[in-house]
Amino acid sequence: MSYPIVAAAALEPPQQWAELRQKCPVARVTLPSGDEAALLTRYEDVKTALSDPRLSREGLASPDAARVSAGDSADIFNSPMAKALNAEGHDRWRRMVGKWFTAKRMSALRPSMEAMTDRLIDEMLEHGRPADLVTHLAFPLPVFVICTMLGVPESDRDRFKSWSDTFLNMTRYTRAETEAAHQDFADYMTHLIDGKRTEPGDDLLSLLMDGADAEGEPMSAAGLVATGQALLLAGHETTAGFISMMTAHLLSDRRRWERLLADPSLTRKAVEEVLRFDPNGSGFGMLRYVHEDTELSGGVVPRGTTVVCSMAAANRDESAWEGADEMDLGRSPNPHLAFGAGPHSCLGQPLARTELQAVLTVLLRRLPTLDLAVDSKDLRRHEGLLTSPLRELPVTW
Repeated sequence: MSYPIVAAAALEPPQQWAELRQKCPVARVTLPSGDEAALLTRYEDVKTALSDPRLSREGLASPDAARVSAGDSADIFNSPMAKALNAEGHDRWRRMVGKWFTAKRMSALRPSMEAMTDRLIDEMLEHGRPADLVTHLAFPLPVFVICTMLGVPESDRDRFKSWSDTFLNMTRYTRAETEAAHQDFADYMTHLIDGKRTEPGDDLLSLLMDGADAEGEPMSAAGLVATGQALLLAGHETTAGFISMMTAHLLSDRRRWERLLADPSLTRKAVEEVLRFDPNGSGFGMLRYVHEDTELSGGVVPRGTTVVCSMAAANRDESAWEGADEMDLGRSPNPHLAFGAGPHSCLGQPLARTELQAVLTVLLRRLPTLDLAVDSKDLRRHEGLLTSPLRELPVTW
């Protein structure tokens, strides 16, 4: 089977997921590169693979690890950015950066997120209906937030979008084009950080320059550049996709939107349920390299295998969730895997959660009559990317 598996509609999961979970939970798949991997679709298997030290992200640099991208395209998993971050040591890097991504710190940013959402909605209202929510809100808000946090000029957002599209595309760009984009992005970030060494600000990159690990060692120059790149990419691309998909799911069945209007206290739980329910939010999934034979529900996965952990498929596992294919806005508890699991779970998940809650709160307050301007079956995703965001989200009110 070729992977990724394309669904019939933008908001629907691939029909094959349910059959794979039942009959072939460790399935042999062919990636765009032509290399083989093992696809995991059960909740417990995916959670184990993401947490078990016998499977690692660092092992993806092994010569026998599967490559993702087609032709001679360079994978982001083995990019200079990824290698520089690995060189810092994951646990050390996470301790140095993670202290700035606590739920408490993110909550302190929420008023500015809501204020910016209000401004963007004002501009969308001036534009008139119908309007594309991706263009007017889902993309510019996360760019504003992450640029403010990092001390990066928001005016360069078109450059970030171009680099991001290049890095995440699995089929379109050659290795030379991808490597050139990585070099351009690294040069940009190096120049920005050099300026902060002269005139530091009250932003994350400036703070990381002065920071040190438990032994008093600062982050390397290459590690700092790669950190800025990784946070900038992840901070705008995935959250923009989450915002548009969240809104589309809630509006595709009007009863969901009406329930939140009647009870806004459900906003936090609704965000978590959308993260679980959305078949696109986790995109391609996470890769892991198997260092020693590992027993999963579908049998033994041999050493040297590259596994694809489909968090989105796992989040629809009927054995893990009651009513797995139904959106329950009051679902609790909700231990979904949208942000991964284990030591490599998404560092920025408090930021993403806070942004999603802020956006939904303001949309419900400002645009209670918000609705899709097209049939949900006509929504289109970006194909061929490691993420699968909506191309546009036409709305009216």
